[in-house]
Amino acid sequence: MIAVIVSSASGVLKAGFKQFDLFGVIIIAIATGLGGGSLRDMLLDREVFWIRDQGFFIASLGSAIAIFLAARLVVISPKFFLVADAAGLATFGIAGTLVSLMVGAPWLVASFMGVMTGTMGGIFRDVLCNEPPVVFQSPLYATVSWAGSLLFICFLLLNLEITFAAIIAGLAMFIARLLAIYFNISLPRFRFKS
Repeated sequence: MIAVIVSSASGVLKAGFKQFDLFGVIIIAIATGLGGGSLRDMLLDREVFWIRDQGFFIASLGSAIAIFLAARLVVISPKFFLVADAAGLATFGIAGTLVSLMVGAPWLVASFMGVMTGTMGGIFRDVLCNEPPVVFQSPLYATVSWAGSLLFICFLLLNLEITFAAIIAGLAMFIARLLAIYFNISLPRFRFKS
């Protein structure tokens, strides 16, 4: 639920930079907050989480409307988008990994499902906002997600209590992403030999 709320908020903020109307903001928020998990569930051949429990849809919708209204009342720094996006990446990365493990996916596949759950909503958001996806050009985005998902799996293999493992791995992902942004740490980019 936390992942849906913060990811939806990041979608609203990105849509706000584009000056979308309320309906446009809601569509972007729902695509961001529910998109990655929807794709994960379809690939794992399980019922899509927000269709099974509409509370997730309501949370995404509520987050969209709340941020839409709050932006009219208080000044929201554009940098807050990056914080909300990092929080969504971390929470969805852990949630996606856990769900995949629970349905019996092998550990490597489960870790990548965590990456996909954490990043696809942002890809949908950016494509709908007509921008190149942040995940393909931003400092250590999917890399942080994959490392955090693998760390979470390692903690579970070491028999760490699941909530404790999720909190530590999620915080590690969130902090690593913010540090990568702050210090502009990224992977080498593709280039042809000149």
